[in-house]
Amino acid sequence: MRNSNVLKNIDLFLLDLDGTVYLGERVFEGAREFIKLLKENQKEFLFLTNNSSKNSEEYYLKLLNMGFEITRQNVFTSGQAMGIYINTIHKKEKPPRVYVVGTSSLKRELKSMGIFVVDSPNYNIDYLIVGFDTTLTYKKLLDACELIRRGVPFLATNPDLVCPLDGGRYIPDCGSICYLLEIATKKKPVFVGKPSSIMVDIISNLKKVDRKRIAMIGDRLYTDIKMAKDSGMVAILVLSGETKMEDVEASSLKPDLIYSSIMDLYYDMKLSFGG
Repeated sequence: MRNSNVLKNIDLFLLDLDGTVYLGERVFEGAREFIKLLKENQKEFLFLTNNSSKNSEEYYLKLLNMGFEITRQNVFTSGQAMGIYINTIHKKEKPPRVYVVGTSSLKRELKSMGIFVVDSPNYNIDYLIVGFDTTLTYKKLLDACELIRRGVPFLATNPDLVCPLDGGRYIPDCGSICYLLEIATKKKPVFVGKPSSIMVDIISNLKKVDRKRIAMIGDRLYTDIKMAKDSGMVAILVLSGETKMEDVEASSLKPDLIYSSIMDLYYDMKLSFGG
């Protein structure tokens, strides 16, 4: 089947941000045009990021300032997914009480969803949440180890090992922080963000779209592409971020479609709509 036919049959497009739509403050060519094309053809889309260091409002404003014509409902973060997941599994009458190894933005996101965030382990805490913490301190790591030792459920926003920066640089992401804690405590977290089926279930229910009619566009094999392949979605890889073609050749994870950038995807999308 031609690429254009595959794309035309998609009802919901999920777009990763870092490495897919932009790097730092640099928007990739074709990204704004791609979103405009989706809107013109009544296709739903979500900017879906594992990066929990910022909340959904911050991402919305950033994308708006970058020239994307979107609403707040077009943005969904692993922080929001975490909030929905906790509120789903929490069975106590009182609001869930959590300790967060994460940024103030992640804490605000969770608070906005009715979750009680505390800054000390000296409480009866329901869940430990670890995110991509650009304000990480050793004290937070000590607190996290203590909570895990006490048997507090260990949850994490995403397994990404690194976050890409402009210029080909990377910094440790949530997955690396969790790996440190896992080695120290012998306990693994439950990841809520990509590639977890938890994230897929939340989005599918939220948007009322069957998984087979959803496409995931991203630059990482072990999160974006794995989630799509495991869930029966269309997996679209762009080579503008972390993954290179040699990585694809060496991996058992094979995307359904591969593009050098979102610009090339945009051209194929235009073709699918007869443009």
